[in-house]
Amino acid sequence: MQNPNAGQEANTARLMGPSRLVPPNVTADAVRRGRFAVGFGPRFFLLLLLGLAWLGPAWWNPRFAYAMLAWDLFVVCLWLWDLLAIPRPNLITITRAWRSPAAFETKSHVGLVVRNGGQRTVYARLVDDAPATFRALPPDIEVRATPDGEGRAEYPVLPAERGDAQFGQAYIRCQSVLRVAERWSTVDLSQKVRVYPNLEYARRSALFLIRSRQVQMERRLRRQKGRGREFESLREFRPGDEYREVCWTASARRGHLVTKVNQVERSQTVWMVLDAGRLLRARVDGPSKLDYAVNAALSLAHVALLSGDNVGLMAYGRRIQQKLPPGRGAAHLRRFVESLALVHAEWSEADHLRAADSLLASQKRRSLIVWLTDLAETPATPEVIEGATQMSGRHLVLFGVIAQPELSALGRAVPDTVAQMYEHAAAIEMIHRRELLLRRMRQHGVLALEIVPGALSTTIINRYIEVKERSLL
Repeated sequence: MQNPNAGQEANTARLMGPSRLVPPNVTADAVRRGRFAVGFGPRFFLLLLLGLAWLGPAWWNPRFAYAMLAWDLFVVCLWLWDLLAIPRPNLITITRAWRSPAAFETKSHVGLVVRNGGQRTVYARLVDDAPATFRALPPDIEVRATPDGEGRAEYPVLPAERGDAQFGQAYIRCQSVLRVAERWSTVDLSQKVRVYPNLEYARRSALFLIRSRQVQMERRLRRQKGRGREFESLREFRPGDEYREVCWTASARRGHLVTKVNQVERSQTVWMVLDAGRLLRARVDGPSKLDYAVNAALSLAHVALLSGDNVGLMAYGRRIQQKLPPGRGAAHLRRFVESLALVHAEWSEADHLRAADSLLASQKRRSLIVWLTDLAETPATPEVIEGATQMSGRHLVLFGVIAQPELSALGRAVPDTVAQMYEHAAAIEMIHRRELLLRRMRQHGVLALEIVPGALSTTIINRYIEVKERSLL
């Protein structure tokens, strides 16, 4: 039996395909490291230790000491012969290869390929200068490359921050099969790698919600009949139809009642507004609140683009960090992901009113504004409340406040000491004030809600689908 969602899943996979986000491979030839770029392999010292066995007989006969010196001379000659057997650095080529994009908190692997242009097998020990945000310690791996062939090895990375990271050189120690001598060299594999949001998480969230809500929103503009306001077709009047949907001109021509069939509006505009101020630096179970907001923005962008809407982005701190005009399509989605990768949390309070004025100046037509932020604990009304209320007169604002689970836990806990009692009272007051501020926003027509970080993506996408189904725009 054919899966009815197969076409939709194929379109989703094509739209979310990360192949173009994979960093390019970097290839360079090795160069000698320093003036004396040679060293002793581990077996060289082992052979010298074996030569100490002549010290025992030397106690009784001093002539055995000459045998020990002859053995040491043999080991040095063997070291020189082994050194000449190791290919020179200009015959070694290293490639840093990528198979998948570098994504936030997504484990992937980086490959190092050694190309051996010499006539002897090479055992290359490589240390790659990877950023500390990718792994705690620099990778140290060994690769075996046959004569006029190549070898490959990989090491895992787990990026801990979004944005651009700098990879540096690779350091090589080449040895032959004997492993008595070694050559030291470096390879300039300097490369800037961009760490994107968690692409896999956003893809899974979008697919799961599209399946569970049975939203038929494909890029081929498949029609979706519903209670929208965009005209789709005419049909005969049926019992239960609303009289306000009757097309009286067509009914007059045909001599009987004809009903208009509407569809959910397409090509509407959705703006993702991300607060990147100091409040979003707070961490919840590892990632920061801004990281949760970025993942939610990417998940919603996937769903909105699949539904045929235009999606824009604005991230701001004291100034506008990223502003991407609304658009759609795979190319626009890539620009959206690139912009999200560069969003970073600032140490100062964000300028919310400047962000609201900038968006009002650029977006004249009514649209859905999804604003993800947090509320400052100040006696006065936070500026972000004023900015969202100001935009609600022209646009539909979905205002998502990222909750702090520790605050809710303090409010539910039963205090045992005086200090815990004061903490409990302060938490209750803060929770009550946040609820009061959100209630005031709802009175101005803002869809305001407080969401725990773990459920941010799911909640935002569900509310977006409700907005589309109820034709609130």
